[in-house]
Formats: sequence, structure tokens, C-alpha cells
Amino acid sequence: MSTTIPHRRRFFTPSPEKAIRAVCKGRLAAYLSAEAIEDVYRAFRFAEQGHRGQTRKSGEQYIHHPIEVADTLAELKMDSRTLMAALLHDVIEDTSATKKEILDTFGEDVALLVDGVSKIGQIKFDTKEQAEAENFRKMLMAMSEDVRVMIIKLADRLHNMRTLSSMEPSKQKRISKQTLEIYAPIAERLGLYHWARELQDLCFSYLHPQRHRAITKAIEQRQGNRKLVVEKLKGSLEQTLSSSNLEEFKVKGRQKSVFSIYKKMQKKKRSFDELFDIYGFRIIVKSIDECYRVLGIIHNTYKPIPGRFADYVAIPKANGYQSLHTVVFGPLGDNIEVQIRTQHMDQIAEAGVAAHWIYKSDGSNHDSSNHLARQWLLDLLDPAHQTQNAVEFLEHLKMDLYPDEVYVFTPRGDIKKMPRGSTALDFAYAVHTGVGTHCTGARINKSLVSLPTVLHNGDSVEIITSKNSWPTTSWLNYVVTAKARTQIRNYLKAQTQEDALRLGKRLLAGATKQRLFGRRKIPARVRTALLEEFHLETWSELLIDIGLGKRIPDLVARQIAQLTDDRVEGKVVGQQALVIKGSEGIMVTYSKCCSPVPGDSIVGILTFGHGLAVHVFDCPNLSELRKQPENFLLVDWDEAIDQNFQARLHVKLHHITGAFAEVATAIAANSSNINHVDLHEGSDSVRQIDFVVDVKNRLHLSRIMRAIYRLPSVSKVMRQKG
Repeated sequence: MSTTIPHRRRFFTPSPEKAIRAVCKGRLAAYLSAEAIEDVYRAFRFAEQGHRGQTRKSGEQYIHHPIEVADTLAELKMDSRTLMAALLHDVIEDTSATKKEILDTFGEDVALLVDGVSKIGQIKFDTKEQAEAENFRKMLMAMSEDVRVMIIKLADRLHNMRTLSSMEPSKQKRISKQTLEIYAPIAERLGLYHWARELQDLCFSYLHPQRHRAITKAIEQRQGNRKLVVEKLKGSLEQTLSSSNLEEFKVKGRQKSVFSIYKKMQKKKRSFDELFDIYGFRIIVKSIDECYRVLGIIHNTYKPIPGRFADYVAIPKANGYQSLHTVVFGPLGDNIEVQIRTQHMDQIAEAGVAAHWIYKSDGSNHDSSNHLARQWLLDLLDPAHQTQNAVEFLEHLKMDLYPDEVYVFTPRGDIKKMPRGSTALDFAYAVHTGVGTHCTGARINKSLVSLPTVLHNGDSVEIITSKNSWPTTSWLNYVVTAKARTQIRNYLKAQTQEDALRLGKRLLAGATKQRLFGRRKIPARVRTALLEEFHLETWSELLIDIGLGKRIPDLVARQIAQLTDDRVEGKVVGQQALVIKGSEGIMVTYSKCCSPVPGDSIVGILTFGHGLAVHVFDCPNLSELRKQPENFLLVDWDEAIDQNFQARLHVKLHHITGAFAEVATAIAANSSNINHVDLHEGSDSVRQIDFVVDVKNRLHLSRIMRAIYRLPSVSKVMRQKG
């Protein structure tokens, strides 16, 4: 059985009327006008009528769920329009009510909020994963217009997690995993830290019930002693600050959450008893100047732990959070985490974006809240606009939701916030898509570095670009931000389509030339009939399929011949080789197993989804591929081809001083570069080395091999194929 975290049950009554009255007379009366409260009650009556007769898995009337969601939002003093949308958030999805009906009854802003939280109900998806991803993307799009959409959804998810025990175990784990990966990090990013902590603890209790029970029990066993320790530490801090003539301040002590303790145990690979820095203290002062003064007092009194200081006052987090963070060695031998902030900063830290709300009943206040998270939302939603695949977008999103950030500087001194682990290439795309697309390298702190270099706090980064530089598939291996990954994939997909179209056109032209005796033009009626047969809409789609290896060009040419009236049965002209020019793009690849170079006898293999792979004719790896002769194409090199190809050489040389340098010099002297080197174990007197070198053609390769073989230290040099 899954264990749940005990939490305060707000309403234990079968009467929804009493429940909503309690909310209105309690929380709402403290900050809303009588007119605004009446609007909230009107939304309740509409929702209660729509949900009448519906019950939750727990057996209680369904209307209690939206009431609880609204009450949770009232704790943040959200405006009346948000509370109305919270009460109505399930009516479009679960009742006969429509968006137009809500629009006519409650106004446009409430209708947009309700619609933003509602799932997509009219479209059928292939998988549950795809449906969830599309619904989440829809909600994020609505959130970009009004951040209250996400605040309502988080309150909704929080209550669902609090009542998850009524679900079957498989659903508990699925919902908890999704919540931990997406909703808890979003709550953290929006500054709703107390919601994030509760969501994390609830998810932890369902995903790892035994671990949760063990840590909870350990905390309870040490609870009395812990309270004493916290009070002693708090008293020590208060005494230290009082003796420094600080006039107004508050010291709050807190115990870290079960989930945060568990993550700390995992990170440090320690047991619960070995953890010391599980005490946290918050010092609240009047002004920013006093924040830094208190920091000096704390560091002067207690030894700070190196590398554990962060200044979020000078450089706030993306959600507006500000505070000074430090960890010091406390008076009782424990590490103490101390956060120093002003009263205003503390309000933002407690309520996040909601702390910036101007509480009006007309809902005209949401611009100020949206402005707070605007830049983060734009960065977050950019991949949603750029990718058509919702599941792919959701995977990108999970990467971008990690709260850890590094702060780096542009050459002009502007600050860029990047996820921890970001590389120079991520930074290039963060500056501008065009900069990322054409970048070739970077300078970090004025030192030249490669694109995979990881960024650290305080780095000054300058990107080097070239019009002749373009993304490659290898770039995907060392980017971490969703924006960079999406832009690279989009470029490669577009490039793939263009290259596949060009290759498909050439392949079909060659095949139809055989079948139709030199004719290349295909009648319009034949094209139409062929597209209908293949269930395709455009001729380009057919050519792309051929270029991607999804359709065999000769089989397509046979069908064209059968649909052409003036064909001659049973006759095929001699097959002509497809000329390889070296500029076909990524749909023509040169196989690494045999590394063909101009001058080699070659053959082309159509590979499904990857276009044409060029092999040396006697490549050992072709033995299996020969079982599918329809995939083989006769290819040849263009006489005017002029570019570098990679060849692999195996060299045996005597183990004497300077032998490797002589080989490298011989390669360079023959206008070639070394791309890769592998050293293999040999005898004490002989070394075996594999080189990957740039060559123009077989003649160039032969000159390099002869130059190497002439060296006194070399006993053998051979080309590797297969």
C-alpha cells in the first residue's frame, strides 16, 4: 500500500454550500469586496449545478474538488476572476457547459482561463502519452497569455495529489512521476516553493513509499532533539545579530522537507544520521543594505563553507526570487543554511508570481504578474512553437525545468541565465538562432574553446561565427537546452527533406530513363494515378520517400512504365551509374566501415530513412546487404569532385624516440590532416597506430602511404577497409 503524507483536510462536510460559505466568510472576506465575493459565489452555483450527481473516486461530491482548489488559491490572495475560473475549471471538460456559455455568463477573461486549464476533448490521439503532451502544450500556450492558467492548474494538481490515495497503485505512480518531472519544477520556477515542496513530498511517498516511511520515522525519532537544536541555533543567531546593533530583524528556523533530505542523501551518498546541514534559517531585515550587512556579520561570526554562497539579490532568479544564500559551520558543529532577505523578498519567496498581484475584482491586474515570468515563459515556449511533435516538446521541457542555473556574461556585460551543464553551443542559441546555426567556436574568458565546453558561473562568453558553418547531428550530443536542441533538429529535418528531395529526383530520373528508353518526362495523368496508389498528396513527397530509402526507385519506375501507354514490354536499356558529386548533402553518406575515396570502385546501398550509403565494392560488410539486391545502386565518382574524404591507415613502427612525430610530419608534408589517432598495444619494440587522415582521392592516399613507408622507423603501412 502507498503511504500518503498527512495534510490538513479543509472541509469535512457533506454540504458544498457550507464549504463555499466558509471560504467566502473566511479567507475571501479578508481581502475581497462584497461584490467580488458575490461573483465567486455565482461561479460556485454554476459549477455546483453542472457537477450535480458527479462523485470522485473517494466517494465525495465532485464539487468539493473545485472548492478546495479555489480555497488553496485564496491562501495566495488571488483575484476574484482567478477564483471563479478555479471553481469552473472542470465544467467544460466534465459537464454539458460550453466555453461560449461561460463567456456569456462570466466574461472573456474567466472563459479563457477555464479553457486554458481544460483538456483537448475533440481530438483523438494515438497514445495516452501523445494526448497528455498535447494537452500540456495547449495549457502552456494559454499560460503565455495569462500565467494564472498555470497557477490554477498547479492548485488543481496539488489537491489531486493530496487525494491520490483513492486511485489504484499504477495510476498513483504514473501521476506522481509526471507531477515530479513537470508540475513540481514549474511550481518552483514560478516561485511557489511551498507548493513545490508539498508536491515533491507527496510524489516521493507514492513512488518510493518504503523510503518515505523510513525517513519520516527517522525524523520523528529525532523530532524532540531537532526542535531543541533549532531553537538553540536560532537563539545563537538572534544573539549575534542583536549584539551588532541591528534594529529590526526576524529569524525563522525550519526543517527541510522529506524529499529534500532524500535528495541530499542521494547526492552526498550518506545515511540520514550522517547528514548535518538539514537545518535552514531565514533572516528577514528591512533593506537590501542590511542584507549584506547581516551577511558580513554571519561570515565574521561563523566560518562560511567554501563554494556554498549565492547572491540572488544582485542577480535575481528568472521568477523574481531574491535572497542571499550561504552555508556556515554552526556553533553546535552542524552546517547551517542561512537565507537573508527583505520583507518584500520574503513575500515573493513565499508566493512567487502571486505576490506581485494587485488584488482587483475585475481581473485587469494580470499584466504585472505575466511580466515577471515573461522571459522565462518565452524561452520555455519557444520549442513549443518550433516543433510539431508534442511528445518531443515535452521531453525538451523536462530538460529545461531543472532549477539549477549558471550566470554568464556576454561581451557587452549583459547577464544570461543558463541551465547548469549548458555549453558554449547552448549559449550561442540563447543569444540568437542565427548565431547558433553559424557558430564555429567560442572564447570563454578570452580563451579559445570548442563548442562542447561547459559554462560556469561568471564566465564571459563570446561566440565565433562563420557563414559556412552549419549544424551537424553531433551537435545534439552536447546541448542541454530545449531551444538549442529544437533548433538543431529542425534544421537537420529541413536539410534532410531538401537533400532527400534532390537525391530522390536523381534516383527516379535514372530509373525511369532505363524503363522508358531515355524518356525522363512523366505524364501528369501518370503522376496523379501513382500518387493515388501510394496515398500521397504531392510529387515531392514521393521523391522524398525515394531519397530517404523508403521506396525503391526501380520499383517506382516499373509502376510508371506500366501506367504509360507507349511503353515497350520486356525491354530495359543498360543501367547507368548514379554520379556522386560530393555535394549531395546528408542523404548521401560515406560508410565509416570502409571509408571510400574517389578512385575506389563503389556501390550505393539505399537504407530506410537514411538515404544512400556509399561503400567500397569489396567492403566485407556488404555480405549481408547483398541479400537485398533491389537496394543496390550502381554509383560512380564525378570526375570534377574536389573535397576531402577520410581514409583509415594502420601503421606499425619501431618504438624509438621521435617515431610518431616523423609519421605525423610525413602526413602533413603531403597536404593532409590527422583527424583521429588510436594507439594499440604491441610488443616492447613495436607500436601499432591507426590514423584517420584527410585525402582527395586514391592517388593522394597512395602518396601519403609511400611517404610513411619510406620512414626508417616504419615497418608496415596499410589501408583499413572493413
